[in-house]
Amino acid sequence: MLWLVPVLLAAGLVGAAHAEERLAVIQTSQGEIAIEFFAGDAPNHVANFVGLAESGFYDGTLFHRIIPGFMIQGGDPNTRSGDPSTWGTGGPDQMVGAEFNSIKHARGIVSMARSADPDSAGSQFFIVHADSNFLDGQYTAFGRVVTAGGLETLDRIAALETAVQDRPAEPGMAGLERITLVERSSVMGLLDLGEPDRDPSVVRVEPVGDRYENPELGVSFTAPDLWTFVTPRGGPAPPVAGLIGPLVGTIEPNISLHVEAHQRTFEELVASRDALEEQYVANGFEIISRERGMLGGLPTYELSAEGTITGGPQSIDLRTTELAVYTEARAYLFTYVNDVGSYDEQRPSFEELLGTVEIDGGMAGAGGAELGSETGSEPVTEDAPADAPAGGGCLIATAAYGSELAPQVQKLRELRDGAVMQTGSGAAFMGWFNDIYYSFSPAVADLQREHPALRDAVRAAITPMIATLSLLEGAGISSDAEMITYGTALLLLNAGIYAGAPAAAALGARRLTRGRLSRRASGTPSRPGASAS
Repeated sequence: MLWLVPVLLAAGLVGAAHAEERLAVIQTSQGEIAIEFFAGDAPNHVANFVGLAESGFYDGTLFHRIIPGFMIQGGDPNTRSGDPSTWGTGGPDQMVGAEFNSIKHARGIVSMARSADPDSAGSQFFIVHADSNFLDGQYTAFGRVVTAGGLETLDRIAALETAVQDRPAEPGMAGLERITLVERSSVMGLLDLGEPDRDPSVVRVEPVGDRYENPELGVSFTAPDLWTFVTPRGGPAPPVAGLIGPLVGTIEPNISLHVEAHQRTFEELVASRDALEEQYVANGFEIISRERGMLGGLPTYELSAEGTITGGPQSIDLRTTELAVYTEARAYLFTYVNDVGSYDEQRPSFEELLGTVEIDGGMAGAGGAELGSETGSEPVTEDAPADAPAGGGCLIATAAYGSELAPQVQKLRELRDGAVMQTGSGAAFMGWFNDIYYSFSPAVADLQREHPALRDAVRAAITPMIATLSLLEGAGISSDAEMITYGTALLLLNAGIYAGAPAAAALGARRLTRGRLSRRASGTPSRPGASAS
């Protein structure tokens, strides 16, 4: 399924499993762990680890982070005598560039820890306690445990009692005493493991520069700062391009691009993306928003979903957003995936990328133009302007486009995404509202494009509503209770404006008419200076 591919974006060239004939024997407080190296997959990491081990760099350190059912991590020199609050931050002066590869992070795999920078590996490494395939392609696997005794030692360390931040409650029980390099022939009880499990569907490719260009498909774009291109190969319907971003939360964020040739209308494209809901639901995801909009004059449809995936013993809460950009010949599907906790923080990088997109030779993104300006391009979530080539869209945004209301509409969209949608009641209301609203909104938007007078009338009609909704900007909504309180008040206020005010006017007119008729019937002048008829 296309929407899940970005989660699996990774990199790696398949190499020799264990070209390095020397093994490393890690002496710990709980016993020995013998590991072999994947020198063909990660030659620089193997050389770095071997060099540090031979220099005694690891001697007297600890396995300072222990998470049973996931991994144990060690190799930080700060754990010898440093403040425990600094554990996990130490390392050598030199760093090692990423050598992401196709080796799966199965039980017993040895992989390198790092910071958000892919090229920041130093001395800290971890040994996988249970299959954790969500790490595949994002960390450099460079070895594995090769004896049954080593796996038993791994289990004993993973079973130790832990304290704050997964540190061992009794540090002395998690000691990494020293690492010795020995010949393979000197280690007893080697397991017959064969080749490590691999994911052959992806290969890491570094393009020249930071811009992706595909003249055949008529698309190009620039990578956001600190993001790295990856180009998948093979597998079912792989993306034509993809990137991974800096690690902030549980996983590295992914952005991918699929391109589909088609002969559909925009509405048919929207229907095809909505049809994915069954696949999302079947995989434990829930649709949380649907948005029609424009990107540099091209109609777009944005679909967002949240759900949980399980990688080994770990469960990850993900949010994925797909923006489909429509042309008559192709649909360009840009997908952003991140863990829920980091999604909002790194969403601007997705929008930064979209601002550099060129499709069929034209700028699709904002290109630095001020959002909401009449001369600049519209924001990603903006709906079709009056001169858009395709129909449909949001009647409110269409009416507001190019007027003083446009910035207010954009602020309300940001308020909806940043406050309303963050509460359960707000998200539920917006889902119900969108189902009803978009059942008639595209048709009205089309009529507004055909009849400017209708657009002006709609603009006048929505002005009071936009003014009242703007009151939410200073409300500081942070809970369902506040959302319900403010939402109910605004609904009542708008009901008063759109139903109460006309009713009051009608009632006043009726009373005035009755008064005139009554005065005429009694012979009383209807106004000062008038004579009775």
